[in-house]
Amino acid sequence: MGYQQALEQTIGVPFTEENSVSVLRNGDEIFPAMLEAISNAKETISFLTFVYWKGEIADKFAELFAKKAKEGVKVRVLLDSYGAFPMKKALVELMQSSGVDVVWFRPLARWKVWKMDNRTHRKILICDGKIAFTGGVGIAEEWTGNARNESEWRDTHFKIEGPAVQGIKAAFIENWIEAGNELEINKSNNSLSQKAGSTKIQTVRTSASVRWSDIVLLYQSLIELAEKRILIQTAYFNPDYKLVELLTKRAKEGIEVKIIFPGKYTDQRATKIIAGHSFEQLLEAGVELFYYQKTMMHAKVIMIDDELSCIGSANFNHRSMLKDDEINLVIIDSGTSQELRSHFTEDLENSERITNFRWKKRDMVKRVLEVIIRPFKQQL
Repeated sequence: MGYQQALEQTIGVPFTEENSVSVLRNGDEIFPAMLEAISNAKETISFLTFVYWKGEIADKFAELFAKKAKEGVKVRVLLDSYGAFPMKKALVELMQSSGVDVVWFRPLARWKVWKMDNRTHRKILICDGKIAFTGGVGIAEEWTGNARNESEWRDTHFKIEGPAVQGIKAAFIENWIEAGNELEINKSNNSLSQKAGSTKIQTVRTSASVRWSDIVLLYQSLIELAEKRILIQTAYFNPDYKLVELLTKRAKEGIEVKIIFPGKYTDQRATKIIAGHSFEQLLEAGVELFYYQKTMMHAKVIMIDDELSCIGSANFNHRSMLKDDEINLVIIDSGTSQELRSHFTEDLENSERITNFRWKKRDMVKRVLEVIIRPFKQQL
């Protein structure tokens, strides 16, 4: 059974065909492409993000959204109220006064306090219903540049054209409706994405409200499908015991398993500490673990064998699997896989391998912190 048939039967979502994928690495490639698509939009712009912080790039996006709204383009901006909390209020006011429809997802001040811990972690930009962007990048100064130092984060984002754009649009609409907006059905064929290439894409969107995520099933399926190698890049590594068992089993069966996550530069120290709970088991099975040393590693990419890739907003952790709304794309395309694997190899050159001997010799302070943080494992 091939990748496509196996994943369609397991996840229950069909692949779309004749798409194109452009891999964008780091801010120097990501932001110009996104800004260009916004500038060229003629009818609609839909933007959803978890992170919207501060910096010159944050100003540029808000100012361009405002400019396009004044030109008559319908601009919708959906911001997670927790992740985008640091955003300058003046930018929100600028967009609103210019005609941008700015909406906050799950406001922090609400009576349904049990929903406050469940966020939308998706990053989506759709222009004219024909070009979409998704991946790991947030709108903040930290993502600018080319990962040259600790001030420029390492991330990967993707430009999608073709029928798969409709699945990404559906993920935006899902959050837009939950935020209290009315559903608008566009019956015009002009908004439909046209054939753009030869890449097959499966769009997997998950909702935190159901307490079970297809991301878990997707990750399990990808690991089981591997015949040669499993390469993982993630900002936050905190898998459940089942995924650890699967990775361990596949490594013992001779599958090459390599994982890169943040090293000395990370924005969440607690997550780095809790990641260590599974290291000894993984290392003893032959899984190769690496700390990225150059800057914060924020990419979310899984590569299986020679043509299967999984990209999107979800990390390899409990929060992405159980608490947050996410969107991931599964891509069947040897060219995309080869490009991502090349980036992975370059990232390995800037990473430090964690050996089993070294891990067992870690100091007592780290061991104590692991025990203290363990009860909060499902929050990270």
